[in-house]
Amino acid sequence: MTTSHRRAVLFATCIVDQLYPTVGLAAAELLERHGVAVDVPPDLLCCGQMAFNAGFRDDAYAVAGRALEILRGKGDVVLPSGSCAAMIRHLYHELFANTPFAGAAEELSHRTYELSEYLVDVLGVDDTGAHFSGRITYHDACHGLRFLGLGAQARALLNHVQGAEVVPLPGCDQCCGFGGLFAVKQEQISTAMLDRKLAAIESTKADLLVTGDVSCMTQIAGGLSRRNLPTRARHLAEVLANMVDAR
Repeated sequence: MTTSHRRAVLFATCIVDQLYPTVGLAAAELLERHGVAVDVPPDLLCCGQMAFNAGFRDDAYAVAGRALEILRGKGDVVLPSGSCAAMIRHLYHELFANTPFAGAAEELSHRTYELSEYLVDVLGVDDTGAHFSGRITYHDACHGLRFLGLGAQARALLNHVQGAEVVPLPGCDQCCGFGGLFAVKQEQISTAMLDRKLAAIESTKADLLVTGDVSCMTQIAGGLSRRNLPTRARHLAEVLANMVDAR
């Protein structure tokens, strides 16, 4: 275990809080294991991205403004989501431009990190002591890949999972078709994109499909289940914190 003497707020995200609390617990465990003092404010729930993407700027402003106030002076902010991290890092600038919150949004963007990015690039960790007996493949979630330039960090961490065989996923950088409201508004296109992703996953014969966003995980897990495929979809934090059982 490394000792960092850092403090961080874990911004679990609303989807993790409501549907996948194990991912939040895994992220907290990883940070604490490497010497980070973790704070989880109970009223920190949503970054405002869904309202922002849907065009409801006033609602997004209210929700994101609340998050901004809670995070003032709190040190590092870590999210188990490239999507939500990208919202804070890149889109808060747009949302809060020419408002009293513009300076706070700029300041927050410089201390906000996605989980794998924080572990590797900030803490210098590539081995979390994880172990898994089986084959793993990795899907790059769109926002983490394209907004934040992530991908190498997660692979560096997975390559140190003892007992795991990490295999490349064909089209790993192609969208799974979720895209938030896109999957609802463009169901047929979303389904076609998911079908392509599932075929790629099946070709790897992986035991685990790992990704860094629970939105992609939800989309892919649903498709795997409907096809009765043996591969399971899990969040990177769960694998690194040894919260995934081998079959």
